[in-house]
Amino acid sequence: MKEYNFSEGEVLLFDKPYEWTSFDLVNNVRYFIRNKLDYPKLKIGHAGTLDPLATGLLILCTGKYTKKIDDYQAQEKEYTGTFTIGATTPSYDMEKEVDKTFDYSHVTEELINAAAKKFTGTFQQIPPIFSAVKIKGKRAYDYARNNEEVVIKSKEITISEFEITKINLPEVNFRIVCTKGTYIRALARDFGETLNCGSYLSALCRTRIGEFKLEDAFEVESFKKMFQKIL
Repeated sequence: MKEYNFSEGEVLLFDKPYEWTSFDLVNNVRYFIRNKLDYPKLKIGHAGTLDPLATGLLILCTGKYTKKIDDYQAQEKEYTGTFTIGATTPSYDMEKEVDKTFDYSHVTEELINAAAKKFTGTFQQIPPIFSAVKIKGKRAYDYARNNEEVVIKSKEITISEFEITKINLPEVNFRIVCTKGTYIRALARDFGETLNCGSYLSALCRTRIGEFKLEDAFEVESFKKMFQKIL
């Protein structure tokens, strides 16, 4: 087994479980390393939040490597997932229940591929109201939960690759390569508006951050089991 020095710094790759927050994963791993591996004051942070309903690659940095978090957060990201067309939700994903449904009988493969091309390149995106974007010192989701109206400024993002991998209406599977700050939930909203039938994000997995790949990531329990022989 590789020798780990968590104080000097390690970059740990994890596959975040479905319905866990990013902080759930950090807290779980931090507790294990601090209490089971005897690093009582160890710092651990993550490099880029994943929504609870998303799975996939989450980078954890320990010790002195927490200073590298911003560098990792800034790197290009790759996602795979599913848009469900013909309906919308207030959160643009499955966190909230469907609030509107639409006829999508006019949607063809050609229209779907044309929409993907429209969202390839550099453009302005408005983040979701259910997000951690700060507005006047408060998170956007705080306004949303209080049913307060607020204006969210658009941000420039770049999607370098937007591949439609499977169409089985109402589901549309995709693979996307994008810059930091891209909200795939917001893309689901805009994708549905372009198709004139609504859309929400029904599955999402982050498969890559820079050169770090999901296939090299630990499951949380497999990481812990790796140390069982020495505990």
